[in-house]
Amino acid sequence: MQIQENYRGIIMGTASNEEIIYGKNAVTEALKAEKPIDTVFVLKGAQGMNQIIALAKKQGIVVKDAGEDKLKALCGDKHGGVAAALSAVSYCTVEDILANAESKGKPPFIIICDEIQDPHNLGAIIRTAEAAGADGVIIPKRRSATVNPTVFKTSAGAAAWIKIARVSNLVDTIKTLKKHGVWVYGAEADGTPIDKADLSGALALVIGSEGFGLGKLVKENCDVVLSLPMFGKVNSLNASVCAGILMYEAVKYR
Repeated sequence: MQIQENYRGIIMGTASNEEIIYGKNAVTEALKAEKPIDTVFVLKGAQGMNQIIALAKKQGIVVKDAGEDKLKALCGDKHGGVAAALSAVSYCTVEDILANAESKGKPPFIIICDEIQDPHNLGAIIRTAEAAGADGVIIPKRRSATVNPTVFKTSAGAAAWIKIARVSNLVDTIKTLKKHGVWVYGAEADGTPIDKADLSGALALVIGSEGFGLGKLVKENCDVVLSLPMFGKVNSLNASVCAGILMYEAVKYR
């Protein structure tokens, strides 16, 4: 296990290759520096954590109550009542993704994950997106899995190669993409059959959450809603499977 001083506190490498910062000063400084933090763990009943909680929530970082056993498992006895798990990747901006497409001389090809909460699904989507040549993946800051070590591992390392943006508001992001000439296609059971769609040109594919599909406002702001043919008795597909089919349907046009 490798330990090093940082942010006037400690960063500890765990068995899962997740990096943990612990101690009030260390976590506060990392938050102020807007380091890519996945989750902040606060000891239940701990005092003096208001600033940390406020900074984390302002940045859309998940804050979890944690018991003594959880914090000890993450970083040992001297945790100081708080710990933070660093993200497995550094996030980029939506503008970075658009610039990536421009640098290739091709129309943008973007994947948007609308509140995908299962890290295995998000990892699988990222893996397929990288393989299909997408310019980037966009995820929301709230009610979504982040690129933690589980997601990174499930992506088979693809998360290190594809640009991933984490945004505060998906609807605003969709509107921004439209201003750049990107057509936005959502995936829902009641949409236009995929074989009737023209997926050429600049496009973003929106994959809805596992349990609820596309959010109401997200769906309303899609240019087109697409559906896949279903011939069995089960009326839905796993989110990452659906994403993979749609991505490679788009690849046909690129």
